[in-house]
Amino acid sequence: MSEIFKKRIIKLLKHTDYEPLKLSQLAKALGVSSEDYPQFKTAFGQLRQAGHVVIGAGNLITLPSLAGQVVGTFRANPKGFGFVTPLEPNSHGDLFIPPKAASDAMTGDIVIAKVKRKGKRGGQMRLSGEIIEVLQRAQNRFVGTLLKEPEGWLVQPDGTAFFEPISVDDVSAKDARQKDKVVIEIISYPTGKYLARGVIVEVLGRAGQYESEIRSVIAQYHLPSEFDADCLEQARQAADGFNPEQVDSREDTTEKIIVTIDPRDAKDFDDAISLEQDSEGNWVLGVHIADVSYFVAPDSVLDIEAKTRGNSVYLPGKTLAMLPEVLSNGICSLQPNQKRFVKSVYLTYDQNGSVLSRRFANSIMRSTQRLTYQRADRILKGHTKGAKPEVIKLLKNMETLARVIEKRREKNGMIHLALPETELVMDKSGRVVDAHPADDSYPHTIIEMFMVEANEAVASLLDRLDVPFIRRIHPEPDALSMKNLAKLLRAFGLSLPRNPDRWAIQELLQTVKDADCSLAVNLAVLRSFEKAQYAPLHIGHFALASTCYCHFTSPIRRYADLLVHRVLDGYLQNRLDATKQIAAGQNLVEIGKHISFTEQRAEDAEKELTTVLILQMLSKRIGDELDCVVTGLTNFGVFVQSRKLGIEGLIQMADLGPDQWKYNTRAYCIVGQHTGLSIHLGQAIKVRIISVNVPARQLNVAPTEPLTSAVSRRESKKTRKSKKRKRKTQS
Repeated sequence: MSEIFKKRIIKLLKHTDYEPLKLSQLAKALGVSSEDYPQFKTAFGQLRQAGHVVIGAGNLITLPSLAGQVVGTFRANPKGFGFVTPLEPNSHGDLFIPPKAASDAMTGDIVIAKVKRKGKRGGQMRLSGEIIEVLQRAQNRFVGTLLKEPEGWLVQPDGTAFFEPISVDDVSAKDARQKDKVVIEIISYPTGKYLARGVIVEVLGRAGQYESEIRSVIAQYHLPSEFDADCLEQARQAADGFNPEQVDSREDTTEKIIVTIDPRDAKDFDDAISLEQDSEGNWVLGVHIADVSYFVAPDSVLDIEAKTRGNSVYLPGKTLAMLPEVLSNGICSLQPNQKRFVKSVYLTYDQNGSVLSRRFANSIMRSTQRLTYQRADRILKGHTKGAKPEVIKLLKNMETLARVIEKRREKNGMIHLALPETELVMDKSGRVVDAHPADDSYPHTIIEMFMVEANEAVASLLDRLDVPFIRRIHPEPDALSMKNLAKLLRAFGLSLPRNPDRWAIQELLQTVKDADCSLAVNLAVLRSFEKAQYAPLHIGHFALASTCYCHFTSPIRRYADLLVHRVLDGYLQNRLDATKQIAAGQNLVEIGKHISFTEQRAEDAEKELTTVLILQMLSKRIGDELDCVVTGLTNFGVFVQSRKLGIEGLIQMADLGPDQWKYNTRAYCIVGQHTGLSIHLGQAIKVRIISVNVPARQLNVAPTEPLTSAVSRRESKKTRKSKKRKRKTQS
């Protein structure tokens, strides 16, 4: 718990709007309960002892002031300057590095920067820095496109981590050709005069081709791809040794009506649903989850590999599985009409959706039918041709129960953000030919509600048994984040109470539902929240309004769930004391950090490849129009997001129209100084594509019609002159 409190204290103190508080006020701002206050106080004491926070006059708490040198992480900007984010937070924040003061540092490097004081402005000391040493390189390999230029062979790196081209010498050693995707290893880093130099270590294929782009993202994010021979052999042995007739003490549920509901292209079916009524008319929900722990022994080569991977990675058109296919798509997958080992959670509900009892079991099941979300939705809407009568009845009952559960959870404060995902339409070669918002029909919510209920039930059981386990935690947002959110919302004409709770946020999201500003508001709420993570800490899940929560329902694709299955199995096998000893011996804090990292890495890789594939499509559609909404404002332009494609583009200030445009940070809008026209977050806007830079992941757009015209500008000037003359006449 203390580690989480430390992170939250530092994050609050780093806020630009933070004003020094006393310890009790700090605890209140972070929403610390009286029960948790002693641990909070201990965490603060440890931070103070380490010099990470200081107590000044009036017992007010701040970060320490900036020293003469700073050790931190460098991030470069395409315009030549950069910033160093200190490893040890200070009251100044990030240190500005002017152009030509970055030495040979590259984005992500750990550096030492000398602090230079440039006098005061507005009562505040102006600081800049100069990098004097690179302590640790973030990486020495990059992925990019090989180009032949007059000055020689260059590789233009992909993404935004490194902007300058890298010079290469001997391209023939790897038979590389112009416009090949390559992996390049740095042999000398850039200076003020010279580009970085490197050597090609791998040729990935032709730039723009689907397989090349897949391999590029895998290399760029260091994603594990192929399994080694030992892992494959262990998986094969597990598959060969599986005998569904040897059920031992497992409950036999093979005669129950059980269905799986998954995306169209899914192969790893790890959850299935049954629903019956008991003698008193109460609903008995069965959530049946693939028993991966039966096949993957702790500390085996397969287990070590699964832990390293952390999770499966779902890239457009390709899955990098956490487990070999013979398990993930084979004997662990709950395929129709196949007997499979599962862990079952049985939840009994009354007619109001309140849980009356919980029961857990090792079981064997057989799926009655495999449904897609779209097929389930059509059945619920009455299109039942070809569906089994018992499945139709089950689906209708599932919908009834899910709506009652959803209503109960919303009443308890569950928050649902409306952030549509994008589904790509690909041809046989893997090229994206279209994209659209992904299906979000109600069967998605049905499965989500049932999975959340099962996860919560398992977490509550393990918490009551006082056994250490990996939880899914989502801390409550701090007071300053909510204050900043309230400021931003005023630009939309919306408001939040001074100390908003879950229900206030619910009301806000309901207010903007289906409005133009909905996407921008939902994004703003998301950014004000902490990120959910894995840790063995009893923090609860804010967005789900759950005091105990874990991930249990996807052990084929998430290592956290596999760990939880093993702990639950100890309870089911009456080996709880031994399970507690094993769990206590694991470094669950470090495991939680690692699988939180691999989860984020997977999300970033999926987003990157999706962006690349859409940009490739749009590069052939210059001039096409996009229906967008404003999602971001800066002093150099306006960020807009396509409603259909989900991709973000930038409108440069100069492309807004003939006016002098300035970003008003107080009003959260961009204003034309001559016309008075304004652009604000959430505003609907139609744009046309003017350029695409795939390597830099940039989409540049402009309004289909300039927001102002030369005529309106002249008229505006005439109006001001007329008003000025009128004032003189009146005086």
